[in-house]
Amino acid sequence: GSSCVCEPGYKMVSSNGGFSFTCEKCPENKSGVTQDGWNCITCPKGLTLEGKCKCPDNEILVERSTDGILLDKALCTHCNGSEPSFSASDPSGSRCVRCEKTFIHVSKSCGCSSPNILTGGLCFSAHESLPPKGVATVRFAQLGITLTSAWFLKNLQSSAFACLLYSNITACQALGNMCVMNMNSLSSSTTDACGLFQYIFISTARLGIVHSIPYWRQNLPWLYYGDQPGLASQVLEKNHFPTTFSFKGGDKDVKLQFIAASFDAEGNFLKWQSLEGGILQLCPDTQTKLNAAYVFGTTYQQNCKISVSKILLDFPNPIFYDLFLEYDGDNGQQLLWAVPVLNLNLQYNEKFVNQGSNMNNWLLTRRFFLVDVLSGKETDLGKPPRVLRIASKITISIRLVSHTQRGTIYPPLITIAYTDVLVQNPETQSVMVSFSVNYEMNQSEAQIQTDIAVGVLGGLAVLWSLLKTAGWKRRTGSSIIDLQTVFKFLLFYAGDLANVFFIITVGTGIYWLVFFKAQQFVSVLLPLPSQEEDFVTYVACAFSLKALQFLQLLVSQLTIDIFFIDWERPKGKVLKAVEGEGVIKSAAAPVSIWRTYFIANEWNEIQTVRKINPLFQVLAVLFFLEVVGFSNLALMDASSSLTRSSESYVAPWSRILRFGVSAALWIAIAILQVIFFSTFYERFVEDKIRQFVDLCCVSNISVFLLSHNCFGYYIHGRSVHGHADTNMEEMNMNLKREAENLCSQRGLLPNTDGQTFQISISRKMRLHYDWIHETLTRKRGPARLLDSSANTFEQSTRAYNSMNKFLSSFIDHVHKEIDYIVKDKLTLERILGMEFMEPIEKSIFYNDEGHSFSDILYYGNESTLLIFDILFFSIVDLASQSFVLAAILTYLQQEIFRFIRNTLGQKNLASKTLVDERFLI
Repeated sequence: GSSCVCEPGYKMVSSNGGFSFTCEKCPENKSGVTQDGWNCITCPKGLTLEGKCKCPDNEILVERSTDGILLDKALCTHCNGSEPSFSASDPSGSRCVRCEKTFIHVSKSCGCSSPNILTGGLCFSAHESLPPKGVATVRFAQLGITLTSAWFLKNLQSSAFACLLYSNITACQALGNMCVMNMNSLSSSTTDACGLFQYIFISTARLGIVHSIPYWRQNLPWLYYGDQPGLASQVLEKNHFPTTFSFKGGDKDVKLQFIAASFDAEGNFLKWQSLEGGILQLCPDTQTKLNAAYVFGTTYQQNCKISVSKILLDFPNPIFYDLFLEYDGDNGQQLLWAVPVLNLNLQYNEKFVNQGSNMNNWLLTRRFFLVDVLSGKETDLGKPPRVLRIASKITISIRLVSHTQRGTIYPPLITIAYTDVLVQNPETQSVMVSFSVNYEMNQSEAQIQTDIAVGVLGGLAVLWSLLKTAGWKRRTGSSIIDLQTVFKFLLFYAGDLANVFFIITVGTGIYWLVFFKAQQFVSVLLPLPSQEEDFVTYVACAFSLKALQFLQLLVSQLTIDIFFIDWERPKGKVLKAVEGEGVIKSAAAPVSIWRTYFIANEWNEIQTVRKINPLFQVLAVLFFLEVVGFSNLALMDASSSLTRSSESYVAPWSRILRFGVSAALWIAIAILQVIFFSTFYERFVEDKIRQFVDLCCVSNISVFLLSHNCFGYYIHGRSVHGHADTNMEEMNMNLKREAENLCSQRGLLPNTDGQTFQISISRKMRLHYDWIHETLTRKRGPARLLDSSANTFEQSTRAYNSMNKFLSSFIDHVHKEIDYIVKDKLTLERILGMEFMEPIEKSIFYNDEGHSFSDILYYGNESTLLIFDILFFSIVDLASQSFVLAAILTYLQQEIFRFIRNTLGQKNLASKTLVDERFLI
């Protein structure tokens, strides 16, 4: 459909190379048509289907004599070998051919004498209305070079003349191609290729338009969407693409059927061709991976470095493409939708209007090329170019219509950035090129919803942090709002805000994972990498704030006050020599310290016990991600398969999906571990927290803990048997009596089992505790028992005994001025984690069946530790795109912080309880 020919039996009378065409029927005695189609001739041996003379296979057709005169009757002559024979009068084998039609039209001869104009091998009358003289220059803006092109010198003016005067399609296409070589740049001050094209476009308005498209003039190529910027939004958003898309079409992937019409530089139409097979992809790859670019929903990225020598070898002549997207009409007919081009190198009045993000400034075009080595040739078309131009970045953008439920898209857009290369040493020069297909949708609504969630939850976090701060002030026994209070509020708020960001990011990641991967008809598309920046920022904020909360938690656990109250009393008396006096006196039998050391070691061991196994957690997550293949769910394609063929294309990672998949696995495995730990392991194997409470009771030792100035925990370990420093037989007998209910219950109050309490102590009680504790800390246990002074040891021992006596007497209600009461917490107090009553006169012991003293251990802060581990893992993965590295570093940080918590916690334990650190193993 790109040109016209006469029907069989008709000769050509006139033709301008376009649609203006005249044919005339041949007479009866000359029913054949010559090979060039311009004359009628007698054919003695019959006609072909095209109405031309035919000869047997071993003969050739002769229509003219050696002097060029047309014969009345065609001849068929025998071949001599493989070449036709020529007469002796024509030893060179030359013959006459018909003159170019413009010569005949203008001068009725083969000459083009003045005042006629000879240009580009064509002849034009000087009396015709000719377009202005064109400027045969090409601008290479990146290099700052404007050079005169040999190709433009030869063909620009003649193509413009032939296009305007004769509507010659090939000439018009060639002129359009030269405009495309000049980056479709328009300027009101110059008549370059694009200026001539616009002049002819305006001058040929009488010819009408093609397919009701106002920008597509009859006989001219379609180069622009309008003649000035501002129409891009109408082209890209006014109309939807007429068909819908889904992620799966039966068992096959749904593909975008891109079709390209290709032309050579001379303006000849070459063919229609599908883009599959890597037509636009300059980087080599397998057919499967190249064709994956057009699978709907698959984000595609390809880049490589190509040497200039290979470019010159593979692309000696530019090929120009008009791109269309094929679809089926209502009646099943195949239709084409023109795909607009955003050329980032286009200049409009010396401005790069397409390089901004404002769509209203864009000037969209239609035709493009991959490599141009033709326009950069200055003097001789047979020599290498001085400059070449290559499409270094090609991006096809598919945008989903907002609120669609059936996979409706806007018209696709192909964005091209060209790179100008000054050819100096082709063997060493190279160019980086890329090809990508992006899928996007308007994410403003999702962003607004996220911002609303952050605002609402952030406001609730402020209120929750204020409540925590009020509870902390009550527990510290202070009512003044000072700088420390503000700082503590900020720490509480950091932890709560970290939880807000964590909830939002996990929810966002799982939302995109479920709704993108599981959809049949497309309603949502993943955010682009540039649109993921806010999400990554939220994750980074969550990690930073959670790390701050974790460090604050670590510091608070390493500075608690703890003391082991030994209820054991001496059994009888022993004789003891008084040093320095030489006198032997009777004294109370000493109480063994080993039970205290034993409890101290058990407390030291449970400091970093967790409800999950950290090593198993990391290995399980890594197993499901890398071995089972859950990591494949984080690829930016429509497939929800956990396995991928090694031959298939692997789409780029989505950071949101990577976070969503890994966080979901972390949480799921952790929940399963906690359920297993609480329902099976703690019930049938061991429960370290409750066993510690039982061990305290068996050892006749209570634990007095202060996590705040006026708040802490009490574990009542007073033996119901009166003493625990006994032999095995008596110990077993005591346990048997207790099992048979032949003794009192273990609780602090008579006839109760409550052994664990939250305690809110009065200021008077705290002052008395600090007065004794100051002595204990000033003269604490020696670093080496063997070389310590007796005086220091005696003072420390005396301080320890004083504290033990004071606390035991306090528990026994000996000191009426600092007495305490026992009560249950209100439900609201339990929910808010604070105490409404202030212990003014008496301290308050709250019954605590939940063993909340674990809050000053790792065990009671599992959620904080788990969230910190998840965020640490995610931050490393987002930075490195490696689940393996993230797993390794996460386990290392767990071990490092566990070592710090154990080491410094052990030192604090030795410092506060006077238990020598050498006995803590």
